[in-house]
Amino acid sequence: MTEIPEHLRNRAAAARKKAEGKAAPSGDDAPAAETAAPQAAAGGGGGDDRIPAHLLDRSRSAAQNAGLATTGGGGAVATAVADARPVASGPGGHTQRLLTVVKSGSIQDVKHLPQDKVHTWPHLLVAEFVAALLITAFTFIFSVFVNAPLLTLANLNQTPNPSKAPWYFLGLQELLTMFHPMVAGVTIPGIGLVLLTMAPYLDKNPSNKPEERKFAVSTMTLFMMFWAVLVIIGSFFRGPGFNFVYPWTSGLFFEL
Repeated sequence: MTEIPEHLRNRAAAARKKAEGKAAPSGDDAPAAETAAPQAAAGGGGGDDRIPAHLLDRSRSAAQNAGLATTGGGGAVATAVADARPVASGPGGHTQRLLTVVKSGSIQDVKHLPQDKVHTWPHLLVAEFVAALLITAFTFIFSVFVNAPLLTLANLNQTPNPSKAPWYFLGLQELLTMFHPMVAGVTIPGIGLVLLTMAPYLDKNPSNKPEERKFAVSTMTLFMMFWAVLVIIGSFFRGPGFNFVYPWTSGLFFEL
């Protein structure tokens, strides 16, 4: 049990004796006695030891709400002050008060940053599907009004010279004139396909701007130029026997 300091006990005893020596107030003197009693109990009546006015007002209002009759004794003052304490208190007697309600928007980052990515479905696939329908419709209408450039029936006894593959295979046919069939038909195309497959894993730059994708643009440009040069040579610079000729002197030996 905590022991009360000696100076507080002496002060309380002096205040009690002073309060007992006074007669109980009546009528209009009751508020004055009620005010003086807590002051006497706290510090003997004057000076800097007086109880603040807001505490006295709180004790007086608490006593009135509880219906207590102030008789002028020290017990009534103690009861009024005790009733003035907060009813709801937290652990250790700490008073808990709700200051304000803070909305979540003021303490959380709810800004929507622009993104350069969209979902594959439905944004990309819908656009591709519509483009495929338009191209199909254009090809169908074009084939109705324009006849395909077909040749005469093939003659088994006569092989055309030069005998060229379709334009999309002329690059491979041109490679066959330079390298062994294993190298021209398997090794070189295989290396090209493997490099194109590994390109996204070697270049992980997420930017969509061409000026910032130098590796990807350079790789695709080299591949396209290499294949385009082979197709052009096989189409316009190969004559009878698939020999190298100049189109402006020997003519064109190319058919779709």
